[in-house]
Amino acid sequence: MARVADLLWDDVSCFLDPDTMGSLPDVRVPDASVRDWQSVLDLVVESGWRCQYSEGEAVLPLPRAEAILRRPLDAECPNLRVWPTADVLAIFRFLDDEEVDFDVDLRQLKGQERLDVFCGFLREIGRRLGKPVLMDPEGAYGHPILGFDAEADRVVLLMEP
Repeated sequence: MARVADLLWDDVSCFLDPDTMGSLPDVRVPDASVRDWQSVLDLVVESGWRCQYSEGEAVLPLPRAEAILRRPLDAECPNLRVWPTADVLAIFRFLDDEEVDFDVDLRQLKGQERLDVFCGFLREIGRRLGKPVLMDPEGAYGHPILGFDAEADRVVLLMEP
């Protein structure tokens, strides 16, 4: 049985316009923990998604979440680039152990096929953590456009068109 799309491109394309929402909207899992971060890292590895961990310019093997989040304040900024498919990229920032946070590039999310990949990515993270995964416009923290609804077990639009 084919899975019905969480969101339809024609219904949400206005919310995924880089000129309106910013090209790198903020995606987050609120009320998270170091354990949740580690679950996300485990999911990335288990899913076989291509990834690259770096601190500043140095590309390194992926450490445990606790090691990343307990780094000195003056250390190089860590990030984890994850490609659920070759043409969709998420960049995890490790800014806080109480919130899993990452950016996606809206310039890559054009059309139903890539939207489905993105929704699947949010769904996998949300299911693994049993928590909502919310996407805010770039720089508009706390005003989610869309997100994974754990009770509905799907990605839903959180704003009116």
